[in-house]
Amino acid sequence: MNFIYKNTSIHFTISGKGSALVLLHGFLENNTMWNEIAAVLSKRNKVICIDLLGHGKTENHGYIHTMEEQAEMVKAVLNHLHLRKYIIIGHSMGGYIALVFAKLFPQNIKGLCLMNSTALPDSEEKKINRDRAIIAVKQNHKTFVRIAIPMLFSEENRTVFTSEIKQITNEALQISPQGIIASLEGMKIRKDQTSIYKNSNFPIQMIVGKQDPALDYLSLINQTKNTKVKVVEFPDGHMSHIENKDDLMNALTTFVKIC
Repeated sequence: MNFIYKNTSIHFTISGKGSALVLLHGFLENNTMWNEIAAVLSKRNKVICIDLLGHGKTENHGYIHTMEEQAEMVKAVLNHLHLRKYIIIGHSMGGYIALVFAKLFPQNIKGLCLMNSTALPDSEEKKINRDRAIIAVKQNHKTFVRIAIPMLFSEENRTVFTSEIKQITNEALQISPQGIIASLEGMKIRKDQTSIYKNSNFPIQMIVGKQDPALDYLSLINQTKNTKVKVVEFPDGHMSHIENKDDLMNALTTFVKIC
């Protein structure tokens, strides 16, 4: 299905009936990353999977896709579907967007699950790395994608999941250079959202990979201290929906039931 948001075509899918679940993919991904998860969750819920700005079949919206703009787009889609309350599950960049959404529209949130994501903003070092990535994308975005995707898996899993890495890479190669750059620029300037962990009155779950190459494990754990956030730890990398698929499915199913 498609929806026009500020003259930009937004692609999304809907499956199942019941309470609404909104699934937001990560950087260099698209809504198909949720196919297996949506197939299970849609047995009892209405599942909405949205291609974020500049990704999948959704068009670019500008030079910078801020997390706020992404969240506003998601809200527009959900308003279009006449949905008022929902659980949001976000992977990586999708988690950044989910946090902003929760800050902007807390009254609409029944529960929030962050998969391999963080509430902290980019460090100065990370911002420098984003700028380097932008230069690399401008030089050759296909090389950037081919290098970036395997690095999201734990080191040993880069050989275990070669076919999955190839598929994700092929899909990511369809993203335009501008779509990649706009997200890098948006992630670079995102704000600290750790206050949501302390102040929200809806359930929050954090999925953590102990060998996540993209996020610091101890930083993730420290964010949740003295909060009601439930942390679920897996032994592998950033791609829990592939590296720890069965355990993740159990964690998500359990979380949805308590929201």
